[in-house]
Amino acid sequence: MPLGLIALAMGGFGIGLTEFVIMGLLPEVAADFAVSEATAGYLISGYALSVAVGAVALTAAVTRLDRKKVLLGLMVLFIVGNLMSALASSYEMMLTGRIVAALCHGAFFGIGSVVAADLVAENKRAGAIAMMFAGLTIANVLGVPLGTLLGQQLGWRSTFWAITIVGIIAMIGIAILVPHIEHNTSGGLRTELGAFRHPQVWLSIAITILGYGGMFGAFTYIAFTLTEVSGFASTSVPWLLVLFGVGLLVGNTLGAKAADRALTPALIWILVLLAVVLVAFAATAQYKVTTIIALFLMGSFGFATVPGLQMRIMNYASSAPTLASGANIAAFNVGNALGAWLGGLTIAAGFGFTSPIWMGAVVTAIGLVVLLGATGLDRSRNSPLHNADPTVATPATP
Repeated sequence: MPLGLIALAMGGFGIGLTEFVIMGLLPEVAADFAVSEATAGYLISGYALSVAVGAVALTAAVTRLDRKKVLLGLMVLFIVGNLMSALASSYEMMLTGRIVAALCHGAFFGIGSVVAADLVAENKRAGAIAMMFAGLTIANVLGVPLGTLLGQQLGWRSTFWAITIVGIIAMIGIAILVPHIEHNTSGGLRTELGAFRHPQVWLSIAITILGYGGMFGAFTYIAFTLTEVSGFASTSVPWLLVLFGVGLLVGNTLGAKAADRALTPALIWILVLLAVVLVAFAATAQYKVTTIIALFLMGSFGFATVPGLQMRIMNYASSAPTLASGANIAAFNVGNALGAWLGGLTIAAGFGFTSPIWMGAVVTAIGLVVLLGATGLDRSRNSPLHNADPTVATPATP
């Protein structure tokens, strides 16, 4: 395993901490800055919006630059953002720090995915991407609970000081361990934008939004489901979320192995199984044992899609994958927002706290239909009859 993947994973770990640890520290932050819980929540939604913007805009701005130097620059942005949060003297400064840190998130994972794939053989690309995203999953399993505990014991600022140190370590690791990989920069942004003429690139983005958004929509309101439907005590929720995080880690690893063996069949089966798990979860959420099992499987199959979805769009944009990769990272966050919004609508409509899970199953099923349609379209474009027309360009099939 190339050591550069470890450095990329460390960067992913720090970014994962920045994104998620604030959820456990919102009460302390709100009290410190004397703002309402709703206002403090903008530290989360503002971050998510900035991730989507940075994933596309920042990636587009650096397409001609050396990817290693770009990754180092993004880590500097990450460090500055978290340092601003640690030193924030006002809520506005804290929010600005969150936005600055978030701008690097999408671009780092988008460009990092391309770099990770270039570090290994062709048949190990999904595994390399999964290794980088493993930092994100480990942040959920270990980093967030520990970061929350640190913030509760020593003040919330101590958590952001710790994240800043993680960013510095990751930056040093990238500088030392990630090699310079030559890539064609002659076309620049125009070439990168040209990849979006391929319909499969847009279909890949749609599959990402739907396939990942279904799981996240179910997860957004999971605390209410666990306490109000399954009957768990609120003190049990953090440990159940750790179980969910372990599922993310397992799914990330196994999903990558499956995608490296057979990308499209792997994605189809993962989405099928995810939809089945969500239906079973919604139908049996009143039982604690089935809820525990379903929570783990939801995390596993939900995150098992990530390496394959990222690899799919990179395959169809293989001549200029950087911006497409960043756009797909933005698509994950759009899926997060879509799933959370739809789940909220079902609760507001009075369908109860299992309704986001039912909605997640529907959204996932729609993502599966889009994937099947995209696969059929690709096969028809590559059929002998289609290829008989010399004016029709035939894309490479993942």
